[in-house]
This record gives sequence, C-alpha cells and structure tokens, in this order.
Amino acid sequence: MEYFIIAGTAFLAAILTFFSGFGLGTILTPVFMIFFPVDLAIGLTGVVHLFNNIFKLFLVGKQADREVVVKFGIPAILAALLGAWLLLNIPDATPLVVYDLFGRTFEVFPVKLMISVLLFGFALIDLVPKANRIQFDKSKLPLGGLLSGFFGGLSGNQGALRTAFLIKAGMTKEAFIGTSVIVSSLVDFSRIGVYATRFTKSGLVDNLSLVLIATLAAICGAFLGNKLLKKVTLRNIQVTVAVLLLVLSLLLGLGWL
Repeated sequence: MEYFIIAGTAFLAAILTFFSGFGLGTILTPVFMIFFPVDLAIGLTGVVHLFNNIFKLFLVGKQADREVVVKFGIPAILAALLGAWLLLNIPDATPLVVYDLFGRTFEVFPVKLMISVLLFGFALIDLVPKANRIQFDKSKLPLGGLLSGFFGGLSGNQGALRTAFLIKAGMTKEAFIGTSVIVSSLVDFSRIGVYATRFTKSGLVDNLSLVLIATLAAICGAFLGNKLLKKVTLRNIQVTVAVLLLVLSLLLGLGWL
C-alpha cells in the first residue's frame, strides 16, 4: 500500500513542482513520514528529489539563464552548506509557541516562522496588481541565493524562497524553469552531501526499491509537466506560485510543516 500511495504522490507532486519550482519535497516528506521515522523520511525524500532534478536537467536545463545560475546559484550553494552544517551541529531550537489541535501537538519554531513571513510577503507581491509589476534586477540575485540556500540547508525549505526570487527576475517561463532546476540540483548536491552521514544509520539502503519506484513516478510526472509547458503562460505560473507560497507560509507559520 505504501508503494502505491508514495508513487502516486510523487507523480502528482512532480507535475506541480515542474511549473512552480518547489513542492515535491514539501508534499512527499509528510507522506513518507506516515510509513517511516522522520530522519528516514527526510533521507528518502531527498534522494527522490535529487534524481527527479537530474532528469529535469536533461529536459529543460539548456534553457536556463547562465548569468542567473552563476549569480544566484553560487551564493545558494555556499549558504546551503552553512545551513546544513548548522542543522547538524547546533542544539535543537526552542519553539516559540506550542499548542494542541485535533488531538495533535504543534510547535512553531523561529526559523520556520521567519520563512513563513518571507514567503507571505513574496506571495502578496505576485497577487496584488500594482506590486506584481515589481521585478528584482540581477544585482539582487546573490541576496536571493544566500537566503534560499541558507534556509534550505537549515530547514529544507529552499525551493519556495528560490522561486519567489527567480519568478520576479524578468526571465521567460522556459528560462525560469530551466534556471530553477539547475540551482535546485546544485543545492541538492551540496546539502545531501552533508546529510549523507545520517543515511546509512537511518536505513535508507534498506528501502532502495521504494526510492526507485518513487523516483520513476516523479520522473513520469516531470515528463508530463514538460509536455504541458507550452499550454501555460508565465502569468499562470506566477499565480500558481503565489497561491502555493501563501499555503506554504500559513502551514509553516502554524507549525504544521
């Protein structure tokens, strides 16, 4: 049963992620957590995410804006390494708020609340008509790379912040998607290299068949997303991104993710 549920989730999430630039890890990790311990769920999701990105590189990587990749990607990689190192070496943070709802206990941590506020602000920029005309010139790209990479390494939520910056960088939809894929792949390589010390202990090797099936399902979703690319506009993608940013910001701010 877990094979069917995880593969189906990976397929649908990969279609959505192809356009938005984020969401596969956010959606797939909680599903893995239904069947596996938290550390193993994170490891399994990370591997599926990485191989899905590698496949997408062959689909759309050549359409990336090389200048944006360099200015945004290099700071993102360096900051991701720092964030991942901090995750493994600093004591667990104390939650700001702890509350019970629906028979479960939820905790709101400082880092995720900070990300929530940032994502909410970016979502409003995309949805408010006057603010929607705002563009980030390329001088702001290193800052965006630092923020998305650092919080990605520290919390795993790098995709949403990356997308929030890149969607306003004045690129075509093809260049936006291609650039997102390359930067995401680079950050995956850097942070998974740091996390890898935990993989053998968590039991990742014992679940390679599940990883393979979930990866193949995600690849099929990415392939379908690429076929649908010609039928959507950049504005469609911007609205989709904005709505997902709002949802993600609320979930993070409430401590549900």
